[in-house]
Amino acid sequence: MAVTLKGMTWDHTRGYLPMVATAQRFHEMYPEIEIRWDKRSLQAFADYPLEELVQHYDLLVIDHPWVGEVFAKGILLPLDEYLDAEFLAEQQRHTVGLSYHSYHFGHHQWALPIDAAAPVASYRADLLDPSSVPRTWQDVMYLAQRGRVIFPAKAIDSWMNFLMLVVTLGGALFRDSQQVVDEVSGVLALQYLKGLTSHCSQEILRYNPIDVYEVLSREDHYWYCPFAYGYINYARDGYAPHRLTFDDLVELDDHGPLKSVLGGTGLAISVRSSRRDWAVRYSQFVAAARCQSTLYWESGGQPGHRTAWLDPKLNKSTSQFALRTLPALDRSYLRPRYWGYLPFQEHAGAVVHEYLRETHNPHQTIAQLNRLYQSSVKETSW
Repeated sequence: MAVTLKGMTWDHTRGYLPMVATAQRFHEMYPEIEIRWDKRSLQAFADYPLEELVQHYDLLVIDHPWVGEVFAKGILLPLDEYLDAEFLAEQQRHTVGLSYHSYHFGHHQWALPIDAAAPVASYRADLLDPSSVPRTWQDVMYLAQRGRVIFPAKAIDSWMNFLMLVVTLGGALFRDSQQVVDEVSGVLALQYLKGLTSHCSQEILRYNPIDVYEVLSREDHYWYCPFAYGYINYARDGYAPHRLTFDDLVELDDHGPLKSVLGGTGLAISVRSSRRDWAVRYSQFVAAARCQSTLYWESGGQPGHRTAWLDPKLNKSTSQFALRTLPALDRSYLRPRYWGYLPFQEHAGAVVHEYLRETHNPHQTIAQLNRLYQSSVKETSW
């Protein structure tokens, strides 16, 4: 009998097309199986309750901070109970940064990393001479003062930028249930971020990474983006009016290179799926090195398997996107995944965003973040 599985992913070439392509190929391999993918906005991808989605979809592309709630509520399949241990060990050996580990929580693996990402730098090679590409924070500030810098500073991205600076400064994050960040590092990170933002167009305060890449690849006014979640699509010929070149992050004074915040996505299976066997088989097909190194990225995806990131063909077609940015992903910071972190992240982003928009005392901002954090921990559990 014919089997139909439904999947939900996010609305971008990188998030949608590889799922459609892999579903079509899987159908050709197994004609009795049809997989239909729906998509939701990038904001809804981060915010929409997973508990509701699992009632309607067999397959879900998720963000790793969900796994704390997943573990508490038992709404996704623990894949370690359905997949061969050797396959999972291979996935772990070939992780990009902490991508594989990010979906492991409570002694179970809740998703397979099919997409790896973290904030990286990018620029217009047709406008910015190679010798002028920033290597330090001071270089970025110099270009910003000339009006040539753009980066995402929407609330959620401002939060990620803040975390990146705190981690780079060696600050203490989420060490106990009382303090999200130590005040010295937190204040300094806010000041670094506000200093850079003040030299950029206030339009960036409503931009996410896709907005930035669309502007950077279309308009000649901006030359450089110091940090935004990387999108391999914009490194390919023909995708946008102008191809972007991606690079590692700059050095922050004497603190070394910036340490960004891990993103990417994982492929998970609902506990409500009536055909777990086929959902598991499809997930394994998509996450395997062979698919990740061929069909997945060739159809517009940004792979999560390290073999694909090291593939010469992929790198040649994307101006060495993967090889140039891989160091940033390997040293990226893994966000907390306790049940309650995602609502906290949403509110914390609004607080940092408000600080960047208005003239506020950074010490008050840190105090406000700590209060929000204490509430998020008190109301839920780790």
